[in-house]
Amino acid sequence: MGKSTSTVTPLATYHHEPGDVDRTLVFLKRTRSELRQLRRVLVGQDRLRVCDVNGDAFEIVGLGYADPDIIPLLNSINTAYDPQTLHLPTAVQYKEFNLGRCHPWAEDRVM
Repeated sequence: MGKSTSTVTPLATYHHEPGDVDRTLVFLKRTRSELRQLRRVLVGQDRLRVCDVNGDAFEIVGLGYADPDIIPLLNSINTAYDPQTLHLPTAVQYKEFNLGRCHPWAEDRVM
């Protein structure tokens, strides 16, 4: 039986300071290279947990789905989420999103 990604002890934890997205992105970039292929992200009211295919994880505390600072972090790890509903409150403990969002070819070109 595999590990539950919401209960496993994270390999690393970072405490996010509001407005300091750049330092949190550096932690995210450095730490993601220590995991296998990233699989999903769990976003709670005050934390973000990134999990790999083996169930290993790292966590960013002090940042939740209601914070605007979460958008660049989710984009940097290719999270498949709806930006219109991300910030809405939920009754569950966390919101779960898959990683590996793909963009259509030439999406950035203007015709």
